[in-house]
Amino acid sequence: MVLSGTVAVAMKAASSPDGEARETYTRVGALSLYARQWAAPNRRPSIVLVHGLASNSRLWDGAAEALARRGYHVVAVDQRGHGRSDKPDDGYDMATVATDLAGLITGLGLERPVVAGQSWGGNVVVELALRRPDLVRGVCGVDGGTIQLRDRYADWESCARTLAPPDLAGTSSAKFESMIRSAYRGWPVAAVRGTLANMEVLDDGTIRPWLTFERHMRVLRSLWDHRPLDSLSSLSRPLLLTPASATEPIASSQRESFARVASQSPNVRVHWFAPAHHDVHAQYPDRWAEVLDANITGGFLA
Repeated sequence: MVLSGTVAVAMKAASSPDGEARETYTRVGALSLYARQWAAPNRRPSIVLVHGLASNSRLWDGAAEALARRGYHVVAVDQRGHGRSDKPDDGYDMATVATDLAGLITGLGLERPVVAGQSWGGNVVVELALRRPDLVRGVCGVDGGTIQLRDRYADWESCARTLAPPDLAGTSSAKFESMIRSAYRGWPVAAVRGTLANMEVLDDGTIRPWLTFERHMRVLRSLWDHRPLDSLSSLSRPLLLTPASATEPIASSQRESFARVASQSPNVRVHWFAPAHHDVHAQYPDRWAEVLDANITGGFLA
């Protein structure tokens, strides 16, 4: 174990059916954050991958392996309340989760990594870049980063009713796996396994979400309160947005919306995936990794 101030890092090798990864537990204050690492730090920038709401680090496995094959050191983290990380009852506001991520970067000794986040995780990495631009060289929002729920719903109550998670606790693990394999037919094996890892399998063979309903709603409320577009013009680090459209061609309203976002700052670039799922990084890990790599080697995220 290596101690650095209030941050402790413990690491062990862990074999995975999706490739060789190292499991890492990093203590940030009173919080222990679980992460998986591929390859080792080198001359290329490290890449930190941040999951979305009610997800987990394993959904990045395919993209992480694709990036590691391209020579990058990659870290995929479980955010607080999720996966194998600690699950306090509080601290789910955007400022705190961004501070968690800053602590992870510092604790692992990463030198200005590129940080990518999906959905809610995209908003988290944008908040990180706004608060601690010294820690990152650039960030990427994967169908996220510019989410403003207040623009979509008249009030918090209607947002909460619409976006509250389904009650899956008590479902048999076999039934849940069948549901996921059917819904994600044709997806990479790593994506299916990563989705299944959103749930804890209990001794009786049933599942429950790693993220409890109460904590889920606290995260959702923080996303409701978050308005990243109000601060985008002050962003000093490059932001790559990789939105997903369910249809091709992409609706003109969607294109115009992201064009307006990009016009706010020369530090913003947009690359569309269409047709694609909200979890585009899991659906098309190699394609997404190729886009991120091109924006690093091409100098935008350098």
